[in-house]
Amino acid sequence: MFGLEKKKKPKAFEFDLEKQLRSSKDEAKKVLHQIDSQSRRLKSALRKGQASENFDQCGTLLQGYAALRRVVNRVTKTQRK
Repeated sequence: MFGLEKKKKPKAFEFDLEKQLRSSKDEAKKVLHQIDSQSRRLKSALRKGQASENFDQCGTLLQGYAALRRVVNRVTKTQRK
């Protein structure tokens, strides 16, 4: 009455990737392994100078992989609690 009612909180939105990672731990390990291998490959290409014409795009991809790694770690960390 007069704003003292308990309001139901809306259910938090989850992406498909989050649902997959929460459902199986093996999937999270597999995704992290893919991210690490791709980022290592990009870093080595940048060091060798093979990607000089696409340097900016490779840097953007590398930042995207780092962000994805943080998201996967955050999702699996909340799963462990």
